[in-house]
Amino acid sequence: MTVTLPDGSRLELPEGATGHDAAAAIGPGLAKAAVAVRVGDEIRDLARPLDDGDAIQVVTPKSGDDYLYVMRHSAAHVMAEAVQTVIPGAKLGFGPPIEDGFYYDFDLPRPVTEDDFPAIEAEIARIISAKAPFQRSVMSVADAHDYFAERGDTYKVDQVDMLAGQGEATVSLYRDRDFVDLCRGPHLQDTGRVGKVKLLSIAGAYWRGSEKNPQLTRIYATAFPNQTELDAYLERVEQARARDHRRVGRDLGLFYFDEHG
Repeated sequence: MTVTLPDGSRLELPEGATGHDAAAAIGPGLAKAAVAVRVGDEIRDLARPLDDGDAIQVVTPKSGDDYLYVMRHSAAHVMAEAVQTVIPGAKLGFGPPIEDGFYYDFDLPRPVTEDDFPAIEAEIARIISAKAPFQRSVMSVADAHDYFAERGDTYKVDQVDMLAGQGEATVSLYRDRDFVDLCRGPHLQDTGRVGKVKLLSIAGAYWRGSEKNPQLTRIYATAFPNQTELDAYLERVEQARARDHRRVGRDLGLFYFDEHG
């Protein structure tokens, strides 16, 4: 089989070769740095097989937004695992990467506050230090329905049923140690490659965005490759908050709210 590289050159690989195989064929340095592979418009795990004729680009920590997407997606799973450890009985909703970070929605047995953040962040650090592999598996929608139903993961059951209604025959799951989540991916090879994570805020969010559905707790967070970049981001956020026109205008007396009004 043959794949096309970003410079237009063609790389011959054995039938069934993976993204990691392609990176290794290009060079050992790239194989060591690789975290994922872009195939057309899709970013995939390195372990997934490639197809003949694919146009690929190996994703490394130097790949900008592509790298941050994969790393933060993995960080969202790590945070979900940490929340379930710190708050037993927490049920999982969704946890996608977003601009400058990620979030995860939870159905919690008790309210969570920012006072819980240190314990959750400590558990996140422990999971990262364990360097547990992210392992992808594929399951039929019928088996996935039964699997999550037995675990009491009602929101995952709802998602599986929705995918089945859309004609999907299989779904993918990701595991690191005993933590399992329904997810399309991609993810890093292991939790040890997740960078520095910081929990930011809490908000409410309806399941699937409908007020007719249960209200979940959304925890916002961010992740950067190292502490220096995380600190620089947090400093920019703090400076923007200090320059917020609503705060500055009030402090300078440019506008005010009449107490009688």
